[in-house]
Amino acid sequence: MKILVTSLGSDLDAMVDPRFGRAQRFILVETDTEEFSVHDNTQNVGAAQGAGIQAGQTVAQLGAVAVVTGNVGPKAFATLQAGNIEVYTGANGTVREMVEQFKAGNLQRTDKPNVKGHWG
Repeated sequence: MKILVTSLGSDLDAMVDPRFGRAQRFILVETDTEEFSVHDNTQNVGAAQGAGIQAGQTVAQLGAVAVVTGNVGPKAFATLQAGNIEVYTGANGTVREMVEQFKAGNLQRTDKPNVKGHWG
């Protein structure tokens, strides 16, 4: 299963980026093997608007079934929901820790955005 974790760095030991739409990077992890790929999100970091929507579309194109992040706004959440992508917010720690928490079933799936638009 492929999940995407927002990240401040380029490996599994990097800290989770608390932002979704304006996250520095996305790390796509295959949970069965822990193989991962890093995807830069620079085009959205400084976007005036639409960062969450564009980030949500990127996640769908990458084939992730779930997103693990700190926070997600309403437009990003709607985009992810339209793509049938599960959303887990409140993530903190390293990407590796969040992958392990996800695999163990210890993360709480969210059913709504947890911040207003244009956060952070």
